Amino acid sequence: MLATRRAAHAEESAEVEVLFANVKKMKAVTKKIEASMARLDQSGRTVQEAIGPVYGNTQRLQTQNDNIDRIQAAIGKLREPIDMQDREERILRSRPDRVGLQEYISSIDRTSQALRSLKSTNMRSNQQVISNLTNLLQIGTENLEGVFRDMLREDSQPIEPLKQITTGKDYPRMSSNKASQLRTVNQHIAGYASQAAQTSELAPSAKVYAHERGQYIMLSLQNLATASKSTARKVDASAVYRQGSNGIGSYAQGLQGMYTAEYDNICHIFSRDEWGPVLLATCQSSLAAFASTLRDLDAHVRENILTDCYLAYEIIEVVSGMSHHLESKTGELKYALSEALKPVRETAKSSLSILLNDTRTKVQQMQALPVDGSTVPLTTEVMTRLQLMTAYLPPLSSIMRSLGDGGWSSPSATSSTTSIPTIKSFDVGADGKQLFAHYTTDTIETLISTLESRSRSLLRGKGLQGVFLANNICVVERMIRNSELDSLLQGTQPKIDAWRKKASTSYNEAWRDATKELLDTQYTARAARPPSTGVAVDSGAILKSLNSKDRDDVKKKFTNFNTNFDELVTKHKSYKMEPEVRQTLAAELSFVGTMYERFWQRYHEVDKGRGKYVKYDKQQMSALLAGFAGIEPVHWANGDARESTHSEICVLRLRSSL
Repeated sequence: MLATRRAAHAEESAEVEVLFANVKKMKAVTKKIEASMARLDQSGRTVQEAIGPVYGNTQRLQTQNDNIDRIQAAIGKLREPIDMQDREERILRSRPDRVGLQEYISSIDRTSQALRSLKSTNMRSNQQVISNLTNLLQIGTENLEGVFRDMLREDSQPIEPLKQITTGKDYPRMSSNKASQLRTVNQHIAGYASQAAQTSELAPSAKVYAHERGQYIMLSLQNLATASKSTARKVDASAVYRQGSNGIGSYAQGLQGMYTAEYDNICHIFSRDEWGPVLLATCQSSLAAFASTLRDLDAHVRENILTDCYLAYEIIEVVSGMSHHLESKTGELKYALSEALKPVRETAKSSLSILLNDTRTKVQQMQALPVDGSTVPLTTEVMTRLQLMTAYLPPLSSIMRSLGDGGWSSPSATSSTTSIPTIKSFDVGADGKQLFAHYTTDTIETLISTLESRSRSLLRGKGLQGVFLANNICVVERMIRNSELDSLLQGTQPKIDAWRKKASTSYNEAWRDATKELLDTQYTARAARPPSTGVAVDSGAILKSLNSKDRDDVKKKFTNFNTNFDELVTKHKSYKMEPEVRQTLAAELSFVGTMYERFWQRYHEVDKGRGKYVKYDKQQMSALLAGFAGIEPVHWANGDARESTHSEICVLRLRSSL
């Protein structure tokens, strides 16, 4: 064991000695490496000091070379527009149809790009080239405008809109291919205009479009404008305008159709912000012609306002409808159409007052009234006028709202262009039908009141005055009942009833004067008062109770009554009454029969049946008064008799049998 341990120890000692020997060798190697590193470091510093300046010079040379390359490239780019000037000039000075439209547009694009590049350099040496390219680009753009114009003219031959109006076909529009070509050309022309900093609101291509298409629209509508003026002229100056007889409706319909089609074309060719201005510029000439036509029609209406005021109402309705449609479709033209319509609208406003004053003036200027109490033609004329107005309720409602309730009665209504608006004129929520009903009521009241006043001056006797007034009121009622006025004038009936009552009262007043003779005097102190009802009256006993003077008074009363009654009957026979008036007045006279029957029962024995004083018995009187309401048919020239109906006006004339 010990020997083994010594052997192991000796072996380990040997290994340690080997390790120490290796350490010594490593230290020697390390010293050699450190010495080498020191020499290498010294050599590196020496090399760096020698090569450093050379490397710096090399970098500067490389940067300088890069700058030179860039300058040469920039010079090349700067010379490129100059070098391409001759090539593009040959293209742009030629006609687009010779080199091809697409190639021509490409040349303009290249020229425009070169011009932008030159302008961005701000080099004085390029100013001449910039000027040359600008002029060249202007020439090219002008040639494009010519192409744009020629393309438009291909589709701008005037048409006859009456064909579209009568057949219901669409108005011509540009094909999608043509619109696409025009859009491309327009974009390049507009691009040059923006680059040239033009201050005009419209691009040159937009101006070309507005001119060419504006002429196309105006020439297409020329015949309709002429027809509108010619159809306003009439052979009979007193003839009343018939709705739809003027060509303004077709004119407006053609204008609306062509404007709508043109707006569709504009939307396919121009940018969104150009649609409105281009449309207004395109429609300018045709709108001016339309406004001129409206002024001519307005002058015609003012010269014949009593018969042709309805034309003004129709124009307002037609143009307002067209304006509303175009406003909803294009968002434009409302103001322009409103300005064109303004003269006609002012004339229509003034017509309401003029018609009202005309009614009053015509009655006041009457030098004579019918001596038979029949109606005057003016009543039918005025009511016919109001009936015709019901066909124009929308425009009339509009102008009445602008005048305000009752504004047609003010002195300024005849010169509404200078009148000051009232609070009522701002009531935009007013019911137009109600305002028309008020105007109609005012007109009827003016007619009846002036007729009543005039009858007091020109007709003798309240009976005749009452018949005259009642007849005219009857015509008014009948024409209301047989027209659209019936549904509009429900609230007017109480006023008409009041006038009818006044007429009846006036007529009955003469009869009441006659019946005063039938009021006898009762002497209760002399004899018992005879029973008034329920018991048979003994006329002989009553007369015996009277003295001779009282009996003479009774005879005188009968005589006076007979004279007055016969005179009234004669007058009644001479009056010409409308059937309704005859029946109404006959019913009103029932009090005459009642009073006469009472008087007759008491005193008919005064002449013992000889008829010297008592001319009529109660049956005769009753039959006579009942006959006042009798009617008979008119026999025409061929001998045929026809019956009266409410729906057949002026087919049957009724007259009294008395």
